[in-house]
Amino acid sequence: MSTTVTKSRRSLALLLAVLGSTAAHAGDLQQRIEAVMPKVVAWRRDIHQHPELSNREVRTAKLVADHLQALGFEVKTGVAHTGVVGVLRGGENGRVVALRADMDALPVTEEVDLPFKSTVRTTFGDKEVGVMHACGHDNHTAILMGVAEVLAGMRDELPGTVKLVFQPAEEGAPPGEKGGAKMMIAEGVLEDPKPEAVFGLHVWPEKLGAIATRAGPMMAASDQFAIVVKGKQTHGALPWGGIDPIVVGSQIVLALQGIPSRQLDATKGPAILTVGSIHGGNRWNIIPETVTLEGTLRTFDEGVRKDAKERIVRTAERIAESAGATASVTFPGVKNPVTANEADLFERMRATLERAAGKPLVTPPLVPVSEDFAEYQQRIPGVFFFLGVTPVDQDPATAPRNHSPRFFADEAALPVGVRAMTMLAIDFLRERSGDRP
Repeated sequence: MSTTVTKSRRSLALLLAVLGSTAAHAGDLQQRIEAVMPKVVAWRRDIHQHPELSNREVRTAKLVADHLQALGFEVKTGVAHTGVVGVLRGGENGRVVALRADMDALPVTEEVDLPFKSTVRTTFGDKEVGVMHACGHDNHTAILMGVAEVLAGMRDELPGTVKLVFQPAEEGAPPGEKGGAKMMIAEGVLEDPKPEAVFGLHVWPEKLGAIATRAGPMMAASDQFAIVVKGKQTHGALPWGGIDPIVVGSQIVLALQGIPSRQLDATKGPAILTVGSIHGGNRWNIIPETVTLEGTLRTFDEGVRKDAKERIVRTAERIAESAGATASVTFPGVKNPVTANEADLFERMRATLERAAGKPLVTPPLVPVSEDFAEYQQRIPGVFFFLGVTPVDQDPATAPRNHSPRFFADEAALPVGVRAMTMLAIDFLRERSGDRP
């Protein structure tokens, strides 16, 4: 027998052995996921029925921490107020990967008729409001709790370390407080051990069980802005006796729309500039002293973002100056970078996500809402993806969207979420060891 034939047979035998091992691993993993799903559904319903606002996720955090401790994770609580971090060290030293889920709910009164419907009410600002997981973070938390149990059962087989990040305040910290991903990072969530990559998901009105994602920019940067126009108060019948900030403010609103449509480079991605509120005056015959404009800027390129913010300031200040008024521009509140998937990591994990979904990935359009998962991506490579949760009898294009009081996530998508996050962690850790399927 020739040496060439012998080598070929040995190669084939090795390939069959690897394939057999891979199939065995896949079968074992699927069994573990199926076994944990009743718990995932129960956790999701419990968290949905007991939602908590940003930086107030005390009950949810305890549920998570107790679960991780029971599984043998190294657990740290109280990160960025109520965040929980769990570290699972595998049977071999190797890479470190992070998986993130957010825990907070929204000040929304639920209108979906469910056995586990939220009836929670609380005070938000100076108003009594309903509280609902209208963005679906209850699903994210339950999914990652399920991933924790699956991975803990495979601890000895993991060639590295998994860090689970349960984050509060993705929707933004309450006024006067800090929170969210930026505060988690400031308090060391990406250190000791330091992850080499981070993965996250978000339930979305996409076809049930589909995974939708793309390389590069995916979700917009968001910048809240406020413009205070100061004029000179006078009688409404004698406008020449003062400086009318309402007229100046109106001119600024119109001029701002020329920034995305005529001044920014459209080839670098779209930009959306919205003035959402105008406050000024308290009587029909008095020209007030000040008017306040509040709005949001959404961009998909950091250069465009910087340019647009500079133009907002310049436009407001110079229009005000031309009328003898002044304009003060600030960017308070929510400030998230562009959520952009690192291209190389995305391509390496594409096959993993497709195996998890059991179908090709969906390429979504650019999404102008924002996500503070982007803060992690600013520091380490990361991939974020949407998990379709629209029931099969509904059209995703017309189904109630996130933040709606009628938003509904079909639990049939939960196994895909658990499978995707688990497989991303395992495949990333196995890359370097050459044991990846």
